Amino acid sequence: MRLDSKYFDRIRTRRKREQETEQAPPTCQWDGCDKKGAHRAPVGRNAEGQFFLFCFEHVKEYNKGYNYFSGLSDGEIARYQKEAITGHRPTWTVGVNKSAKDSPLHSEVRSGAYTRVRDPFGFVKEGGKGSGPRFPQARKLKSLESKAFDTMGLHANATSAEIKSRYKELVKKHHPDANGGDRGSEERFRAVIQAYQLLKQNGFC
Repeated sequence: MRLDSKYFDRIRTRRKREQETEQAPPTCQWDGCDKKGAHRAPVGRNAEGQFFLFCFEHVKEYNKGYNYFSGLSDGEIARYQKEAITGHRPTWTVGVNKSAKDSPLHSEVRSGAYTRVRDPFGFVKEGGKGSGPRFPQARKLKSLESKAFDTMGLHANATSAEIKSRYKELVKKHHPDANGGDRGSEERFRAVIQAYQLLKQNGFC
């Protein structure tokens, strides 16, 4: 644009903002102190993000006696410290959190026998022809798993309900109280419990 253009005179410029008057620094909030309060000190628990303003001498004095847990019992302090490990975020145990419940077991992922395929709309079908759900090949049992099935007196293809039913039956049968404290029955009782726990941990029931 040329300096002698008719449009040049129409251009308006903003007025310069008036310089803001600088605010005087705050005074120390310690009773009876008139020095500058240039140092922040936390107000306390349940007032995060809020601070007192003190001078250097008084902020040191305040920090010496500051206790974040003042007024809390030992149990409340221990609970706070425990929750601080996870950043005070909620946590769940396995089986309580729905996403953890629906996720595959570690043993299933390692053995390639992940069967918890979520298919709510039935898209996964045998051969893609809609002849039924597609299941992975039968899982190869490990030696301990095979031994556990033998201990329970079940075949490897037993369902979860069959395993649980057999476990209850054997526990009632071999419980020491039901056999007068017979040592042989007690050993069998322990073997059944161990076998059931192993099958449960590996996702069979």
